[in-house]
Amino acid sequence: MNVVIAGGHGQIALRLARLLAARGDTVLSMIRNPAHDEDVRAAGAGPVLCDLESASVEEVADVVAGADAVVFAAGAGPGSGAARKDTVDRAASVLVADAAERAGVRDFVQISAMGAGEPPAPGRDDVWAAYIRAKGEAEDDLRARGALDWLILRPGRLTDDPGTGRVLLAEPPAGRGEVTRDDVAAVVVAVLDAPAARRRTLDLLGGDTPVEAAVAALS
Repeated sequence: MNVVIAGGHGQIALRLARLLAARGDTVLSMIRNPAHDEDVRAAGAGPVLCDLESASVEEVADVVAGADAVVFAAGAGPGSGAARKDTVDRAASVLVADAAERAGVRDFVQISAMGAGEPPAPGRDDVWAAYIRAKGEAEDDLRARGALDWLILRPGRLTDDPGTGRVLLAEPPAGRGEVTRDDVAAVVVAVLDAPAARRRTLDLLGGDTPVEAAVAALS
């Protein structure tokens, strides 16, 4: 399988690249900072310099052309303001989806966030509200596309604990909780192998069901 990861230097993206490369898949990871090149190569992926806040649809389409699947794992990240939540978490997702359509790549997995599109909880700041709004609008954009076989994953609170290999994968609302970044990456690998599990929005938490069984149940 040939997979392109948008946001290739993210913590989940690097874990995903390692898993895919270890089983012999070809991975291209889009990054905006050339200093991240070495980390991406160490994970087994080929780095492609592509700033999703300034690239054109044609430029991104050239990157994803020939891929079997695109995984959108980009995010503005901690410390970024409300403006970049929109330009990365929403606009970059729309850009990559447009590029996938243009290049004829149908399979599109988006790593979103639990609570996307919902009103922010009381006490949350304006940046969080912008983040949740941007993720929700990016999801809405995908759902409106007939040319993509999309799947939206909404992880709970992310941790760096070792993966358990067991998850709760269900249509929202699945409650609140945590999930390890290792397990998120493992679920993405499993859903890439399950093309019947598409056109769904799924919450993802740590749970009791082995990853492969949780994904198989979707079909």
